[in-house]
Amino acid sequence: MRVTFLTGEYPPMQGGIADHTALLARHLAPLGVSSSVLTARRWQEVAPDSPDPAVHPVIPNWGWRCWPAVAGFVRRHRPDVLHIQYQAAAFDLTGWVNWLARFLRFLPARPRLVVTFHDLRVPYIFPKAGRFRWLSMLALARHCDAVICTNREDRHTLERALRKPPRLAYIPLGSNADPQPPPDFDRAEWRKRYGAGKNSLLLAYFGFMNASKGGEELIEAVALLRQQGIDARLLFVGGEVGHADPTNQAYAARVRGLIQRHGLEAVVFRTGYVDLPQVSANLLAADAVVMPYRDGVSFRRTTLIAALRHGCPVVSTAPVNPAFIPEIRPGENMLLAPPGDAPGLALQIARLVDSPDLRRRLSEAALELGRLFDWPEIAHQTYQLYREVCP
Repeated sequence: MRVTFLTGEYPPMQGGIADHTALLARHLAPLGVSSSVLTARRWQEVAPDSPDPAVHPVIPNWGWRCWPAVAGFVRRHRPDVLHIQYQAAAFDLTGWVNWLARFLRFLPARPRLVVTFHDLRVPYIFPKAGRFRWLSMLALARHCDAVICTNREDRHTLERALRKPPRLAYIPLGSNADPQPPPDFDRAEWRKRYGAGKNSLLLAYFGFMNASKGGEELIEAVALLRQQGIDARLLFVGGEVGHADPTNQAYAARVRGLIQRHGLEAVVFRTGYVDLPQVSANLLAADAVVMPYRDGVSFRRTTLIAALRHGCPVVSTAPVNPAFIPEIRPGENMLLAPPGDAPGLALQIARLVDSPDLRRRLSEAALELGRLFDWPEIAHQTYQLYREVCP
């Protein structure tokens, strides 16, 4: 079976969609799937010397010109499945990809069309687009042969919005960083890099910075903890912003300003973009990973899944609707604060101080929860969906 992934980002570009696409292709290979990647020409700016023949950076841009470019590729290469990895920001918020599936349906001998919605955030398209933005999301879902949602809430939303939904599958995301620290990793020595001793509370935040992830509440919480005499230290693991949405620079600047305002420069650290063994070592060195999402904890966040796979105690925020995420048991496998509540977040983090038993129980429960996101199983479910839609 030949599958082409249409994606706005791909390694070495930085981003969750890039990592997911590469990992999915890798785990589909043992099932007999030959994968290729169709992306924009700007990929060559990041990987000018890449010899990978499976990557085709031939899309001029994600405006209207992507339609004939994709159609031409499909006619030449004839994949069995065109799998769109959708996130609005990865396609420059333009909305043209949202109507691509409808356009491709008119092609003779077209491939089966599958879309993974990494989230349901709408594209900008143009000023005052209003309801047309949501309609463009529904158009993409309606004109594909199958839709993959990465969480139950998004699947429920699409089921209610579409009169005649196509095949709707819930297939979770996998981790973009499984435990693989350097061979000489020593936790105590690694913590010394950040001035963290036995009595310190080293907190990690993993992933890019944007307003939905609650960076400001995190800084406020660290400041509150230190005011209580707790040696709280914060480590930002990974790059600050990705290739897909550089507009997050403004929010990252606000967070940096807040760090300065509270005088936390000496206890807040940044790794910048580092390789996977370095990411793994930093997560394993932390006492907890804190991800205070403003829209509530969700399994659409691959960095959260990575923290679980590492067995990190996790402090996050309450989901909008707990019924859609029953695997999370507050106080048992995760600590949850109200979204947007810095004092509440600090209160939950403080529970970890002088409580090694709680940290141990949360760590063990995180590992158990992390087993739900096994890449071979994710690839198997995706392959089965391909087989259902292919004639």
